[in-house]
Amino acid sequence: MSSGVDFTVSIEGAVPRPRAGAAHSPSVTARPSSRRWQRRLAQITLATDLAVIALVSAIATVIGGWGLGPAAQFNLVAAALVLAGLVAYRAWERGVLGHGADEFNRVLRGTAAAAVVLALAGMALKVDDVRPWVFGVIPATAGGLLLGRYGVRRVLHRARRDARCMSSVLVVGTDAAIADLVARTRRVPHHGWTVVAACTSTGVGQIDGVPVVGDLDDVARHVHELGIEVVAVAPTPGWTPKRLHSLAWDLEGAGVELVVDPGLMEVTGPRLHVAPVDGLPLLRLTEPRWGGPARIAKNLFDRTAAALLVLLLAPVFLTLAVLIMRDGGPVFYRQERIGRAGRTFRMIKFRSMVVNADQQVAQLAATNEGAGPLFKMKRDPRVTRVGGFLRRLSLDELPQLFNVIGGSMSLVGPRPPLQREVATYTEDALRKLLVRPGMTGLWQVNGRSDLTWEESVRLDLRYVENWSPALDVSILWKTVGAVFRGRGAY
Repeated sequence: MSSGVDFTVSIEGAVPRPRAGAAHSPSVTARPSSRRWQRRLAQITLATDLAVIALVSAIATVIGGWGLGPAAQFNLVAAALVLAGLVAYRAWERGVLGHGADEFNRVLRGTAAAAVVLALAGMALKVDDVRPWVFGVIPATAGGLLLGRYGVRRVLHRARRDARCMSSVLVVGTDAAIADLVARTRRVPHHGWTVVAACTSTGVGQIDGVPVVGDLDDVARHVHELGIEVVAVAPTPGWTPKRLHSLAWDLEGAGVELVVDPGLMEVTGPRLHVAPVDGLPLLRLTEPRWGGPARIAKNLFDRTAAALLVLLLAPVFLTLAVLIMRDGGPVFYRQERIGRAGRTFRMIKFRSMVVNADQQVAQLAATNEGAGPLFKMKRDPRVTRVGGFLRRLSLDELPQLFNVIGGSMSLVGPRPPLQREVATYTEDALRKLLVRPGMTGLWQVNGRSDLTWEESVRLDLRYVENWSPALDVSILWKTVGAVFRGRGAY
């Protein structure tokens, strides 16, 4: 790999051998164990974190020695507190490394806790001034840690696109549940799962190219024979808690991860908790965070960041306005969209189409390539020459920053729909209106107009149900790459 870091490891002897006398399934090839690359991933992440902490501490010490920053006496204390914070929030737990926003959330919470502890200790010990460490050194360390982990993740995801560093999965469930999981793992290979076998009530056939190796009673045997590393159990008729408990016992000591689909579509992360009642583990689902201090902070960040971006991009705005004016007609295009709680607002964009574009929709209806209620064309004749350039790089959406400043939109959120689209919404799609629409979102970083309608709704609902500050940061970061790739931008 070009980055110089390689997660590929020797796999000789890593595959468990079938038990004596057991017949190996002829249609499934046993896969190498992932434990060695998982250990190496954890080691590389730890080494990267330690290097970042040491580098920031050294830079702070040098700057302090020049008289341009804080003295060096608390740098080691700050570094030790950051390490303690990362340990306390289990930032090196293998289950979170390499995917999801939870990894970055834990880093942020650990460094924030370090800053709070240092501030309180400074007050208690009457230290003259710990602000340079609380507001300078520790935040800089947090930024370095996030960048370092992002770099490690990029290398890992590149390896997974080449089908390396993957975990083999056996799925238990109905044909529909298995097909859904197979499609998801193929759509997002960076998660690191490859479904290689399935067990169903019938125990025969194939599902989307994945062989069914047995029925519901054969799961444990095939896991050991095939060297399976993850067993995913989907909601299955006839699969009782006692049966699941028995499977968990059968897998003990084999180093196999057992995951159970609770049937709660697109609800993940901080909303799910295990609440035991007299030894019975119950899945507790907390309400989405649509209000409160976190949302106030999001709104404040959105408006402040949007105002700063408008100031920084003022020369770009002026240049694009001149180019659009040369095509004739107004610079801006305003269109009524539906926002939070169903309220209408006028969304602002740079004009990328001819002046009477809205009146031509009916004439072009037969050539519509959009999914569901969306109207989209890859080669829309209404798009101007300048507009094609604007759309490829999403520059036509920059004026939506004024909507963000005004409070009708957020930087990150679901796609802002038209009234005619909302009129066709099902009950689940209407949940998108519980939050402000965004300039970017999961729909933008996952293909935009190339998505099916069902995929678009699913991604928007995932955002609505699982919003967190770290998720916003992750989407904003990914948006930069999505814009330059231009996938689905038309």
